[in-house]
Amino acid sequence: MNLFQNARFFTTVNHLKDLPDTPAEIAFVGRSNAGKSSAINTLCNHVRLAYVSKTPGRTQHINFFELTNGHFMVDLPGYGYAQVPEAIRTHWVKLLGDYLQTRRQLIGLVLIMDARHPLKPLDIQMLDFFALTEKPVHILLSKADKLSKNEQIKTLASVHKQLKPFTERQAISVQLFSSLKKQGIDEVEETVSAWFAMLPEKAITESNEV
Repeated sequence: MNLFQNARFFTTVNHLKDLPDTPAEIAFVGRSNAGKSSAINTLCNHVRLAYVSKTPGRTQHINFFELTNGHFMVDLPGYGYAQVPEAIRTHWVKLLGDYLQTRRQLIGLVLIMDARHPLKPLDIQMLDFFALTEKPVHILLSKADKLSKNEQIKTLASVHKQLKPFTERQAISVQLFSSLKKQGIDEVEETVSAWFAMLPEKAITESNEV
């Protein structure tokens, strides 16, 4: 069964103290308007599982979704959108940062980047920040349908080259993805399923008991 198929909303939190006790989870993050919500909806074959808005910065909380294997998918607030009150932006940054670096149950990060504008300074900053955890990252170059086939090949090669300094210290993979064309779904599925497959037997047993 598809890992993301039939994912269901579980809870939303705005403070670390309210995080649920899950067995294991993978998180989706990306610059505001990079296509994160669309990617989640496409992977889960659900029109509005994650809210899609033309207004960047719509995801303001940490949203949890239960997967078919009993583990969880987490939708994190988008970063890089400045047109919100400073107090709210500061809260987002702290919430996001503390979650990424301290969440024990987090086993890997799916980082969404617009294929037309990959590896922006804040994306690099995110990779540097998360590298401290030594947990794997899988990058989705979203909106790949906006590029020609030749441009897709060149972009993927360029991103691979730019990621070399990071891959020396951390497991990082990258792929093209298109929500519109449903391109790359199987590759995401295989990568994330492999992360869960590497969990200790204890975590798998606990997930079956939840």
